Amino acid sequence: MGLARTALFNWAYARGRQGQFVLRLEDTDRARSTRESELAIIEGLRWLGLDWDEGPELGGDFGPYRQSERIDRHRELVGSLMETGHAYPCFCTSERLSEVRERQQAANETPRYDRCCRDSPTEEAQARVAAGEAFAIRFKVPPGQTAFQDLVRKDVTFDNGEIDDWVMVRQSGDPTYNFVVVCDDADMEITHVLRGEEHLVNTPKQVLLYAALGVDAPVFAHLPLLLGKGRKKLSKRDGSVSLSDYRDQGYPREAILNFLCMQGWALDGETDVFDLATFVEHFDLADVSRGGAIFDFDKFLWLAGEYLHKQTDEVLAEHCLPFVVDAGLFNEADLRARWDWYLRVIAMEKERIRIYSELPDRMAYLSAANDQVEYLPKAEKGARKHEGRTQTLSDYLIWLPEHSSKTPSELAEATKAWLVERGQKIPMLFQPLRCALTGLPGGPDLFEVMDVLGQAATLERIRSGVERLA
Repeated sequence: MGLARTALFNWAYARGRQGQFVLRLEDTDRARSTRESELAIIEGLRWLGLDWDEGPELGGDFGPYRQSERIDRHRELVGSLMETGHAYPCFCTSERLSEVRERQQAANETPRYDRCCRDSPTEEAQARVAAGEAFAIRFKVPPGQTAFQDLVRKDVTFDNGEIDDWVMVRQSGDPTYNFVVVCDDADMEITHVLRGEEHLVNTPKQVLLYAALGVDAPVFAHLPLLLGKGRKKLSKRDGSVSLSDYRDQGYPREAILNFLCMQGWALDGETDVFDLATFVEHFDLADVSRGGAIFDFDKFLWLAGEYLHKQTDEVLAEHCLPFVVDAGLFNEADLRARWDWYLRVIAMEKERIRIYSELPDRMAYLSAANDQVEYLPKAEKGARKHEGRTQTLSDYLIWLPEHSSKTPSELAEATKAWLVERGQKIPMLFQPLRCALTGLPGGPDLFEVMDVLGQAATLERIRSGVERLA
């Protein structure tokens, strides 16, 4: 979700300023970059409706758009930086680096590379390279300070003494993120980079590298972290954090986009429900919060309901259909054959669900055998608190068939009149009746439910309820 929010803010910033939104797959980390993860990113952005002007498959004037396909250019720039003295080979083993780190930690010092190889004579370094000794390549951080403008955080300054001589190329020959991202941004003429706050510590390293390459750095904007409860960094313990999780749970796409817009930005402090066009029109990085964005799951669920309730019954029925089928309640062919009936169910339950996946639980009683409807404890408790419940149900079972031709509203009025004649209050019948018909403690109008069930099923369920609630 953090990646989706970042992509959305980049997209909106570009679209609002007639710019170009570029999708580049940063896949030089072999352990984390897989074809599956690449497809998940591309499909997720497409599902959200975020289009790009340049990128994989689409192409563009500055391709290729997978970093792994630009490796020759990266090697060329490494050589150039070595020649100009901005980078140097480091022959330190992992064991030595671990020992240095342990000594620094024992002395309560900030762990960093001790620059052991930084000032080695050029001839000596070249001889070790020629001898086949393994080495990494580090960036030579100059003395002084590094300052840059951030469109969210304004003026930012780092003391270069706090910046490590970081690894540009590992001993394996694989380049690191901080190196290749600068190479590619420079070659692709990227003007603006909007990314998460966790990248702020990388920025001074990258600004120094831009200068070493002799190119202007892009404009940076670091977006606030998504935080969970207690303002801690969002984690899976807080709930689902994957875009595909929310899609698979049945959150409306528009609600996800709307919610992501509010993660660090607000329209006017009062309006929560707005569309993507409104976001693009009003989005300004100057209005992005510097503090963390609290990921409010309750508000997210409420927002999902707001969008779901605005959909037509037909659209909502289509969105809910896969969830009903996956729950094993009905197969798709059956529902297509009884589409008008299914639309009536949708209309009855529409205001009671917030995400598409909630419908199956609400309509499970419709597919149950008439004598095996699951009575939820709360529903059964409400039914059993009425003395004489089974007698009332039995009498209603006799009375009901004579009034089967009535519309739901007519039957409701007739039933209430019947209760008045008997000197009984409405809950005396309605709570046991709802339990017998649906097994739920609440729900749609009882007489709409009876109409959807049909007369035969209604009578069978009341008959079963007489026995089960005795």
